[in-house]
Amino acid sequence: MQNPEKQTSPQLSDLLQESRIFSPSKEFIQNSVILGDQLFQSAAKDRLVFWEDWAKKLTWSKPWTKILDWTDAPFVKWFVGGKLNASVNCLDRHIKAGRGDKTAFIWVGENGEERTLSYAQMSLAVNKFANALKNLGIGKGDRVAIYLPMIPEAVISMLACARIGAVHTVIFGGFSAESLQNRINDCQAKLLITADGGYRRGGILPLKETANKAVCGCPSIAHVVVVQRTKDNIEMTSHDHWYHELLSSAPDFCVPEEMDAEDMLFILYTSGTTGKPKGIIHTTGGYLTGVMATTQWVFDLQDKDIYWCTADVGWITGHSYIVYGPMANGATQVIYEGSPDFPERNRFWKIIERHKVTIFYTAPTAIRSFMKWGNAWPGGCDLSSLRLLGSVGEPINPEAWIWYYQQIGGTRCPIVDTWWQTETGSIMIAPLPATTELKPGSATRPLPGITAQVVNEEGQNVEVGGGFLVLTQPWPSMLRGIYGDPERYRKTYWGRWEGKMYFTGDGAKKDQDGYLWLLGRVDDIMLVAGHNISTMEVESALVDHSAVAEAAVIGATDEIKGQAIVAFVTLKEGQPSLTKLDEVLKDHVAKKIGAIARPRTVIFTADLPKTRSGKIMRRLLRDVAEGRALGDITTLADSNVVESLKKKYEHIES
Repeated sequence: MQNPEKQTSPQLSDLLQESRIFSPSKEFIQNSVILGDQLFQSAAKDRLVFWEDWAKKLTWSKPWTKILDWTDAPFVKWFVGGKLNASVNCLDRHIKAGRGDKTAFIWVGENGEERTLSYAQMSLAVNKFANALKNLGIGKGDRVAIYLPMIPEAVISMLACARIGAVHTVIFGGFSAESLQNRINDCQAKLLITADGGYRRGGILPLKETANKAVCGCPSIAHVVVVQRTKDNIEMTSHDHWYHELLSSAPDFCVPEEMDAEDMLFILYTSGTTGKPKGIIHTTGGYLTGVMATTQWVFDLQDKDIYWCTADVGWITGHSYIVYGPMANGATQVIYEGSPDFPERNRFWKIIERHKVTIFYTAPTAIRSFMKWGNAWPGGCDLSSLRLLGSVGEPINPEAWIWYYQQIGGTRCPIVDTWWQTETGSIMIAPLPATTELKPGSATRPLPGITAQVVNEEGQNVEVGGGFLVLTQPWPSMLRGIYGDPERYRKTYWGRWEGKMYFTGDGAKKDQDGYLWLLGRVDDIMLVAGHNISTMEVESALVDHSAVAEAAVIGATDEIKGQAIVAFVTLKEGQPSLTKLDEVLKDHVAKKIGAIARPRTVIFTADLPKTRSGKIMRRLLRDVAEGRALGDITTLADSNVVESLKKKYEHIES
């Protein structure tokens, strides 16, 4: 058993101030299968041939005629003319290689259930469900919405869509009926896959009830498939079908659809600065190449590993590093349905101990929660099976990095701090664990074949210092556009410097050693618990309430989540006095968008700080929320407004 409380453990202050660089251990280097130096040398020699060589590791039914077509930038094509199928690469090729009996997933339900599924068992379920979808009229190019808890059927549904060439859009199970409806209508999905419910902190999430509310306003939905998870009584309609009944009568094998490298694999929605979520398009060949390769490199993935990414498949991390990346590599994975603190705060550590997890990939928000709960919880479990730790979703602060390194990794596990986005598809910046010296809080350097820079306002390279993070060359897993809105794609990601560079929307700084430090969003997107949430979307939800006249929302520093939502609200005149109106508005936002967008604080004010032209100065609201000295207020129409807000905020937070 580990004893993280030993007196010999280095002090945090010593590690941060004196030992900023952590080198991989000799043992890790000796046992590693990924030689980072060779990867970097190969990519530097010929970047396109480098990516082509990695694409060749997949199974293609027809080879490509051209590696990259960038003539219509920023619209790109990779592996032009090549044909393949994602489900074949995640299942069939492993079975053909004689590895069908290998465990694909160890599933742990929050209520104590466990299921183990081999690659052969996953393949059978995917083939049968693919045939069931075809029998319901779903074919190549049709959109299918998936609204499920973290159960194996979520992965099966995604791969079944991929097998028949249908485009899946997975919607996080915590989103509201309205958010679900908006996403279904935007892509005109023909079929919805949901469940009777899911377990969370001992309760049941009413997914089918939420789905019923959403589908009432979705004319494109012809069928709803329901997975029986909780066996609760639910309302079934004439267009509903039980998942298990469909599988019982479906043939065992479905001929995979031959897909062009540039055919759509999925649409995944992410927040936009206008408030309307963006349907990010990812295609088949380049995306699969990127996630397959980076899963190997970043996690030093080996056949004997038990890998656990704690993300939900409703987010890009779940797509890339639970489904397509690890499965293309034939990995054995743990997936878990519930909360990390139920029934006790050692749930994650008990799972690692029981299933001998070797690679653990989670978010800084979770790590900060673990820190807050104390060292005794992980200290009471045997975590000696771990050999590598990962971080994803937001910049990790050095203190959390050190705690993770000491208390979870026992000072022997490298930490791969990864930066990437829904739009990039795969990891862009991260250390290679047997090669890169680590600095707590830095994502280190771009991966082989990735060209990232920090630039100033004019788009000029910054050798040392801060600026905007950009990507200067196309990469295989990059987004192919925003569904139904190519002009928004061009303007959002390529418009800042006239199409010459991809603008990530993140700030970054580069140190003297060339290491990159991510600084968070520079636009009107808040990063809450690692998830992008638009200020405009939350403001629109607040103003939707009958009592609200105007709202302004900002992201404020939060000890656990990184950023928390703070809303400044003015009420309509003549509104009746409502008790606990702040809680009413918080619930209203959660109902409109989902619990993830629920504000931490609502502050009522007679007015908002505005310029003389009527523009809300959110910069000053951030100063208020962060307790900073107010910046330039000379353009304010009424400087008394912000002083009043400052006093109210300090009173509420105290």
